[in-house]
Amino acid sequence: MGAGGPPHAWLSAIRENFPLSVHGVCLSLGGAAPLDQDHLKRLRMVVDRFDPVLVSEHLAWCAHDGVFYNDLIAPPLTAESFARICDHVDETQEALGRQILVENPSQYLVMPEDQSEPAFLNALAHKTGCGLLLDINNIFVSASNLGFDAHTYLDEIDAAHVAEIHLAGHAVDDASGVRLRIDDHGSPVIEEVGALYRRFVTHAGARPTLVEWDTNVPPFVELCAEATKAARWMTEAINDAAQKSEAAHVSL
Repeated sequence: MGAGGPPHAWLSAIRENFPLSVHGVCLSLGGAAPLDQDHLKRLRMVVDRFDPVLVSEHLAWCAHDGVFYNDLIAPPLTAESFARICDHVDETQEALGRQILVENPSQYLVMPEDQSEPAFLNALAHKTGCGLLLDINNIFVSASNLGFDAHTYLDEIDAAHVAEIHLAGHAVDDASGVRLRIDDHGSPVIEEVGALYRRFVTHAGARPTLVEWDTNVPPFVELCAEATKAARWMTEAINDAAQKSEAAHVSL
C-alpha cells in the first residue's frame, strides 16, 4: 500500500498475465471503532491501480482505541454487531466503488450470538450486496475448537454469494491438555479440509481458490504441489457432480 518500489513493479508485471485478488487483513470490519479513513484511501489506490477481479476482507476486528492488535478476532454475532458491520461494509464498498467479499474468521472462543455464523454471513451479503469468501480451513478449525458440525455450516451457507474460496494448513496445540487448532498458514492443507472443499464444490460448483501459506514457507516446489493438490480436489468434485447429475437424469 506504499507509493511505489519493487512490490508495485512485480505486481504490475503479474497483472499483465493474471487476474488479481486483493485480500485485506486489517480493515477491522467487525470492530466497534470507525473505519480508518487513511487505510481506506490507500486501499482505494491499490484497487484503482491494479484493477483486481476480487477484493476481500475478514469478518473480524483487529484494532481498538487506536491500537492495532495484528490478529483477526471473530466479533460477536449479535444484532448490534450486525448493524455496525453492515455500516462498515457499506462504507467500504462506497469508498472503493465496488463490491467486496467478506471472509469467515477462525474462532477460538464462544462469542455471544443471536444467530449462527452462516446465517449472519448470508444476511450480511443480502443486506449490503457484498459477496462471501469461504475459508474452508477456518470452518474446520472453528468447528474443531468450538464443537459444531462443519458439514452443517457448509449446508447453511448460501453458495450463490460465495465468489472465492481459501484453503490453508493449521497448527495443533495441545500443551495445555486441551487440543486447540490454530489457523497459522504454515503447513500443507490436510485431507479433512480437502474433503470439505470437495463437498462444497460438488454441490455448489467451482470457485476461484487460493491456498494460503505465509509462515514457515517451504521451497517453491512444495507450494506448487499444494496448488496441484487443490486443483485435483476441484476436478474430482466437478466430476463427482457431473456423475450425480447424470445418474439423476437416468433415474428420471
